[in-house]
Amino acid sequence: MNLILAGVLAHLLAVISPGPDFVMALRNSLQYSRRTGVWTALGFALGILVHVSYCIAGVALVISESAALFNLIKMGGGLYLIYMGIQSFRANSQRFSFEQESHKEMPWYVGLRSGFVTNILNPKATLFFLSIFTVLLKPETPYWVIFTTGALMVLNTFLWFTLVAYLFTQKKARVAYLRKQELIHKVLGSVLVVLGIVVVIW
Repeated sequence: MNLILAGVLAHLLAVISPGPDFVMALRNSLQYSRRTGVWTALGFALGILVHVSYCIAGVALVISESAALFNLIKMGGGLYLIYMGIQSFRANSQRFSFEQESHKEMPWYVGLRSGFVTNILNPKATLFFLSIFTVLLKPETPYWVIFTTGALMVLNTFLWFTLVAYLFTQKKARVAYLRKQELIHKVLGSVLVVLGIVVVIW
């Protein structure tokens, strides 16, 4: 359970941190509609499913072939988490074009496709999931732990970006977020740095 919680927490923090997915979620929700934002969230979740699948298979293969290479990947993954945390901590507040809200509609499959493509083509996602699964995937780790963690990451993604679609189509929530954005970045960044250090020394 500790492994599951650690993996899901790290992923949740990364998902919440503003990035390409967040920008696309805002764009589709505000320029089109809340419904389009939800379909986009599902596209992100399907992208995460692909990342999780190939990372589990790849890390498992590395473990079976070379312990030294596995430790090297784990070290790199931990350092990458630290890097992500520092970048988030140092990030300047971003300003999004909330005024562009128009409530137009787009076909559901276009929203789904835009979310999937945005997520699957993000190279940072590969590095992130490799760093997480080098910690989770050990010879003694039960398969149910690995698959439960992966499933929760997919669910996390869908629920968070669905929440984004609902919240950011309300003006008060958008204003509140922008007011606290710097603080949010710093808190998330600090926690990611700590998690990265734990991965490196564990």
